[in-house]
Amino acid sequence: MKKVALILGVLVLVAALAVVVAVAQLRQFLDAPLAVPEQGATFEIPAGSSFSSVSRRLEADGILADHRMLTLYARWTGEANAIHAGEYLIESGTTPRELLGIFTTGNVRLYSFTIVEGWNHREMLAALQAHPEIVAEMSPDDWPAMLADLGADASWPEGLFLPETYRFPRGTSDRELLRQAYELMQQTLDEAWADRSESSPVQTPYEALILASIVEKETARADERKRIAGVFARRLDRRMRLQTDPTVIYGIGPDFNGNLTRRDLRTDTPYNTYTRHGLPPTPIAMPGQAAIEAALHPADGEELYFVATGLGDGSHYFSVTKEEHDAAVQEYLRRLRQNR
Repeated sequence: MKKVALILGVLVLVAALAVVVAVAQLRQFLDAPLAVPEQGATFEIPAGSSFSSVSRRLEADGILADHRMLTLYARWTGEANAIHAGEYLIESGTTPRELLGIFTTGNVRLYSFTIVEGWNHREMLAALQAHPEIVAEMSPDDWPAMLADLGADASWPEGLFLPETYRFPRGTSDRELLRQAYELMQQTLDEAWADRSESSPVQTPYEALILASIVEKETARADERKRIAGVFARRLDRRMRLQTDPTVIYGIGPDFNGNLTRRDLRTDTPYNTYTRHGLPPTPIAMPGQAAIEAALHPADGEELYFVATGLGDGSHYFSVTKEEHDAAVQEYLRRLRQNR
């Protein structure tokens, strides 16, 4: 009996030592950096993948030293059934333990897309669909259905999507990005509208978008936006035509060749603010938040005119009288000739 007890004791001791060694090896394995290059490695988990297939691919790609150890650990912790499909960026220095946490939290790799202030809807859609990680689903004929799906009151897409940088996982559709941009514009517009100035000439949030889009196309200078909005506000109050070139260009459409002529200014369209009073029927571009703020908080003053200075810095000369404005226009033309 003593001999049997001794043997059992030795076996128990050996087993305990084996467990200790195994645990130590597992900890060492879990906390040792993966074989990932300094710039990181991209790894994709397709939908429906089992964890064992994922760990085998990690080993086959040379990232993981032993797929069996990670699989056994993931099954033991219950995390094997909690991984999320998607594309991941595995950074240099990541350990197997950290990688498992990344997979189970769904911390997928994100890409970015920026809607630029002043883009029209055609430019925005073309840029969206040129992005290699965005799935193109929209066609120009789909806008009415898209706007209906968004619940938009407007029947034209111009101005409804906020210029901003959006982060998204690979495989996101252009429709989903547009939904995010629309919802963010609505949120931004609602907040700005609630805080609008009494001096703003617009009667509705949509009119604010229209005026903001004109301000956006007239200047990119932060120090001029509210001043230009002030000029337009006073002209609207006095029933003066806005006479702004960007609206005329928008009315010409994709056929505009870059040369705005006197004939263009005399040709009536719904967007020709030289031939028609008031605001055009829709925005003419995607206005950024700063342009929206300017439209709803126009600067006080007496100026009714402005023209580019021709100094090359995007600045404008503002005038109170028509005579002063005409002189500023002549100075601008003189500078143009001099620059040529």
